[in-house]
Amino acid sequence: MKWYQIKEQAAGEKRLMTLWYLYRFCGKRTVQFLTIFISFFAFCSSKQIRKYTKKNLSIIYEYTKNNNSKPNIYNQYKLVLNYALSLVDKMEVFANQFDEKKLIYKTISARDQMDKDITNKKGIFFICNHIGNVEILRNFVQKPRNIENPHVNIFLSENQCKIFNSFLKKIQVKTEISTYPVENISLNTAIEIKDKLDNGEIVIMAGDRTSAASNNSSIEIEFLNKKIELPLGTFKFAQMMESSIYFISAIKSKNDCYDIYLEKFEPKEKLNKTKLLEFLIEEYKIFLEKMVKIAPQQFYHFYDLFKN
Repeated sequence: MKWYQIKEQAAGEKRLMTLWYLYRFCGKRTVQFLTIFISFFAFCSSKQIRKYTKKNLSIIYEYTKNNNSKPNIYNQYKLVLNYALSLVDKMEVFANQFDEKKLIYKTISARDQMDKDITNKKGIFFICNHIGNVEILRNFVQKPRNIENPHVNIFLSENQCKIFNSFLKKIQVKTEISTYPVENISLNTAIEIKDKLDNGEIVIMAGDRTSAASNNSSIEIEFLNKKIELPLGTFKFAQMMESSIYFISAIKSKNDCYDIYLEKFEPKEKLNKTKLLEFLIEEYKIFLEKMVKIAPQQFYHFYDLFKN
């Protein structure tokens, strides 16, 4: 089962709005407390969630030997709970109420390179992932530190999580962010994005989920000693743009803070386009494996990612 074939298991828009009002009037801690019970109910009632959390944690534990990834019931539930709590943070981000001081940069040299690229009006193509909270990156790119705020362009799946996305649109504070559906990328989209990057803007696209629109456009790689598919189109698109490419992840730490991990893609020798694409995918895979080792309980892939 692919990620885009999973039926959305949202609480319903009215219940989500109720949580939003509780957040506004009773505070974040109240909503987080309720989330403990909501996520427990979701975990107990969904055979699919239990199946794939167990399978994925088993593979992660076999690779990392990290006790936090042992596929026991507690760690399975903790993974689901962490995901549910990340949705509360996502709500906070869309309402523009997340404190950017809670973003902690763990790779200072890459952060400095990024700041230099932004200052010099160099476009940046971020390839993100679903280990940790990808939506925190909205806050990350909207509020850089003491440098000009570049325009942000984000590629999202239009067909998934319709209930939750509709809810987020209702609470979202107007921002200078452009969104594009990954299902409808065309030649005109590529030309438009290339122009934006040439003007110093930012693009964000996930590199760890294949596209529902073109499920044949994928590449099989070895990840955590197992086979998975990555969306080939993301890496070809990034390569085509001829801008700075960064891998990025936002991992939740203590006190509702997030550790931002950045890595600039820099081939160490001249390669032809085919070899360069292969090297880009390999480097991204290595980055993903690093993130899994750091945060096995934030591996938010609740489907059959692994082929064997």
